[in-house]
Amino acid sequence: MSTDIQSKINQLLQKLPSGALFFSSWMKENGISYELQRRYRDSEWLTSIGAGVMVRSGESPTIFGALSSMNKQTGKHFYVGGLSALELAGFTHYVPMGRPVVYVGYTKGDWVPSWLKKQDWGVDLLDVASEYFDTNTGITTMIQGAFEILVSTPERAFMECLNLAPQRYNLMDLYYVMEQLTALRPGMIQTLLEQNTSVKIKRLFLYMAEKAGHTWFSELDLKKIDIGSGKREIAPNGVYDSKYQIVIPEELRNYE
Repeated sequence: MSTDIQSKINQLLQKLPSGALFFSSWMKENGISYELQRRYRDSEWLTSIGAGVMVRSGESPTIFGALSSMNKQTGKHFYVGGLSALELAGFTHYVPMGRPVVYVGYTKGDWVPSWLKKQDWGVDLLDVASEYFDTNTGITTMIQGAFEILVSTPERAFMECLNLAPQRYNLMDLYYVMEQLTALRPGMIQTLLEQNTSVKIKRLFLYMAEKAGHTWFSELDLKKIDIGSGKREIAPNGVYDSKYQIVIPEELRNYE
């Protein structure tokens, strides 16, 4: 390989931190032709992990490096949400046993690339389309290692957990997390609850927040939050809460 070609790849590699992904389209925009990309793969500078996606040979990127690289190089909006975002924020009461699971949220109508699902990132992926929230509301940035990632704020992350309960998460476990959420921002909660289109999420959130006795609950304008009408059975064979018209586990209602 010529010195000039080696210089090009060295310059490109220096643009991104260790553990980054290299997208073919981004490389092309940065002066590396498709033919030259093939030569770098043949020379084992880069290793393909999917159609149009490469890593430095010998490296094992994390899911955080993958999501950050994909967003920055291809203009996507993948983020870490749900319980994973709460864990990153320091709320770790509910830690499942076994292999770690990372909640990967994405804009409704988008799709999760097959290479992202097939690659072993050392974690299991829980990919969830964002059906009930605005794309950007309740999304912030966080540094993980050398990478800036998009992540749900605790206010949005907890609501995302409620969306997956009780099928994915136990409601009692989530209530224990709610008890820790003493510093949530009422303005952010208000905005999310007004925008949210899920009656289930809104009723469960308000029920748990009121039960936990958080001071920020009194600052919410409940009249502006549409919680719909009619009974919702959240837990089969549970007990009925008439205020929020939800059937919940008896253990949750009786917990003090």
